[in-house]
Amino acid sequence: MNYERIKERLVLARLPVENCNGQKFIETMSTSETVVVEDVDQVCINTIRLLAADMVQKAGSGHPGLPMGSAAMAYVLWKKFLHFNPENPNWFNRDRFILSAGHGCALQYALLHLTGYDLSMDELKQLRQWDSLTPGHPEYGRTPGIEATTGPLGQGFSNAVGMAIAEKALSARYNDTGYNIVDHYTYAIASDGDLMEGISSEAGSLAGHLRLGKLIVLYANNHISIEGDTDLAFTEDRMKRFEAFQWHTQSIEDGNDIAAIEEAINNAREEHERPSIIEVRTHIGYGSPNKQDTAAAHGKALGEEEVKLTKKNLGWPEDKTFYVPEEAKEHFEQIGHFGRAREAEWNKLLEQYQKKYSSKAKELKRILDGKLPDNWSGDLPEFTTDDGPAATRNASGKVLNALANKIPELIGGSADLAGSNKTTIDDAGDFEAGTPEGTNMHFGVREHAMGGILNGMALHGGLLPFGATFLIFSDYMRPPMRLASMNSLHVIYVFTHDSIGLGGDGPTHQSVEQLVGLRAIPGMTVIRPADANETREAWKVAVSHKDGPVALVLTRQGLPVIDPGEYQNIAKDLDKGGYTLYESSSDEKPDVILTATGSEVHLTLEAAKKLEKEDLNIRVVSLPSWNLFNKQDDSYRKKLFPENVPIVAVEAGASLGWKPYVGDAITTISVDKYGASAPGETVMKKYGFTVSNICDKVHSVLSKES
Repeated sequence: MNYERIKERLVLARLPVENCNGQKFIETMSTSETVVVEDVDQVCINTIRLLAADMVQKAGSGHPGLPMGSAAMAYVLWKKFLHFNPENPNWFNRDRFILSAGHGCALQYALLHLTGYDLSMDELKQLRQWDSLTPGHPEYGRTPGIEATTGPLGQGFSNAVGMAIAEKALSARYNDTGYNIVDHYTYAIASDGDLMEGISSEAGSLAGHLRLGKLIVLYANNHISIEGDTDLAFTEDRMKRFEAFQWHTQSIEDGNDIAAIEEAINNAREEHERPSIIEVRTHIGYGSPNKQDTAAAHGKALGEEEVKLTKKNLGWPEDKTFYVPEEAKEHFEQIGHFGRAREAEWNKLLEQYQKKYSSKAKELKRILDGKLPDNWSGDLPEFTTDDGPAATRNASGKVLNALANKIPELIGGSADLAGSNKTTIDDAGDFEAGTPEGTNMHFGVREHAMGGILNGMALHGGLLPFGATFLIFSDYMRPPMRLASMNSLHVIYVFTHDSIGLGGDGPTHQSVEQLVGLRAIPGMTVIRPADANETREAWKVAVSHKDGPVALVLTRQGLPVIDPGEYQNIAKDLDKGGYTLYESSSDEKPDVILTATGSEVHLTLEAAKKLEKEDLNIRVVSLPSWNLFNKQDDSYRKKLFPENVPIVAVEAGASLGWKPYVGDAITTISVDKYGASAPGETVMKKYGFTVSNICDKVHSVLSKES
C-alpha cells in the first residue's frame, strides 16, 4: 500500500497512541503530521461504526449508539465464527444470527452489505424510508439475511432460544454417525433492555434447563438506556442471574479487545452442555467526542457536526459519507466468500447422506420444502352422537394425536397445562436435554417465552410448532403472537377454557375480551369450533394454513356432538369461516338468522327447532372463524347474511366486532362484563345463554320489525 493510498484512507488521528486499538505503526511525516495506520481489522470495525452513524444521520432518526459500541464484537463474530453464504441466505445449515437489540439495525445492515448480501449501498442510504430494505428495525422476509423481526426487546432473545431448540431437535432426529446434516450455532446480540424484559428471564431459564449448548448470546453491556445510566433501574448482577439459569458466563472488560472477544466465543463453543452468555463492556456511541457513553447516542442521530467530529476522532475522512475504504471492502468480500465454500462442503455431505440414509433424507427434504405427507389427514377421527358430549379440548387432543402419527415435524407443548389443554402426544417422548428426539415440550409457566420460542422454532424451519395454555393467558403472549402474525409464521396456538362456561375459577380465568382481541390482530386466524367435528376440521386448517398463525379456541365444558346424520353440513365449510348449518326452508327467505360460534352453536340449533313450531323460517349460521369468513367474496357472505333479515348473534364473549360481520340488523347475546365464580352451567344461564333467552330475543326482534 503506497503512502498516497494511506493518506486517502486514513486522515489525521488525534487519539493518544494507547487508544488506537489495532495500531500497526505510526509514521512521522516531514510536516510533523502523525498518521495512524491501523490494521485491517480496525479499519473494518470503524467502517461499520461510521456507516451506522451515516445511515442514522441521513435518515434523521434512529439508533447510532449501539452499532458504534458493538461493532468490534459483531465484526469478530462475523469474521471468525458465523457460517453463512450471502449468495444463498436460506442455506439450511447456516448459523443463525439474531440482533435482539433490533433498534441497532444499522449494525446488521452494514454487515449484510459489506459481506455481500443483496443489500446495496443505496439501500443503506434509505434507512427507515418507505419501501426500503432497511426498515427502522429488522424485518424478517424483507431484507436478505434477516433471521427474525426484532425490536420489541427480549423477543429476539426468545427467538434465539427457539432456534437453538429447533437445531437440537432436528439434529437428534436426522444426524447419523459421520453425517451431521443439522449442525450449526445460534448467535444473538442482546442489549441491557433485552435483559430487563421479563421474557429473557423466562426464555433463559428454559434454555439453561434444556442445556442448549449451541446457543451463544453476546450481551452489549453499555450501561445506557433511553432515560440515562442503567443504574437508574438495573443494578442486579446479570451474570449471576444467568449462572443461576445454568448458563456458561464470561465477562470482557473492553468491548474493543477483539482478541478477548475471539477467545470468549471460542470458549463458548467448547461448552457443549450449557448455553453461553458473554457480557461485553461496550461504550454506546463509541468514538463520538461529546455523546459517547450518554443517552444522547441512543435514540437519535448524532448531528452532522458530531458525525464529522467522530470521524476525525477515529481517523476517518471527515468530508466523506458512506465511505468504505478499499482494504475494508476487499476484506469483507473475502469473509463473504468463505460461506460459499462452507455450503459447497455441506452439499457434498448431503449428497452422501441421501444415498446412505435415503428414507430420512427424503423426509427431511419434504419438511424443508414445506410440504405435508401424503394422506396426512386420512385417518382423523369422525365423531358421532354415540361419543356423547365432549369438550372441544378433548376432541382436539384426539385429533392432535392422529395428526402427530402422520406429521413428524409437529412438535410442541403447553405452559404447564398439558393435562388441561389435552396437548400430550402419546408415546412420543418428552423433548428434554437428554432426549432431544422427543416431541412433547414442557414450557413451564412461561407463556410469554413460549410464544417467542415458538416463533424461533418456526423461523428456523423444519418443525411445525404448537403451544397451549388457557385462553385468558393468551394475554401474556400478545407480543410474540403479534410478531408471528406480522411475519406469517406457521405457528399453532391451542387455547382452552375459552369462556365464562369454564365455571368455578371465576372472572380471573373466564375469557371475555380475548376473542375479539385475537381476531383484531392482522394475519391471525382464530377458529372457535362448535363441536368435535368442527374441531377436527379446525385442526386441518391449522396444519395446512401457511399464511400466518392459527389459534384454536376450545371449551373446557362438554358439548353435544352435532349429529352428522341430521345436520349434514356440519363442519364441511369450516375452512370458509362460516356456513349455513341449518335452515327450516331453503326455498324461502329466512325470517331470522341465528348465528353463533363455539359452545353456543348447539343452543341456536335447539332454539331454531323451538321457533319452527311457531311457523318461523330460521337459518342457523355457524361462524367459527371471522378471519376466514372475511376472506370470502361478497357474494358468499351476502348469501349467508342477506340484507334486511334480522340477526341474533350468540357468543359467550364481548359483543365488540359483531356488527361489521352481520350489519346493523343485529341483536347480540354476549358478555360485556366480567364473569363470576359458580358452576359453568349456572354462569351461562345467569348470563342469558339459554334456549329460552335466545327465543325471547328473536320474538323481541320480530316485534320491532313488525
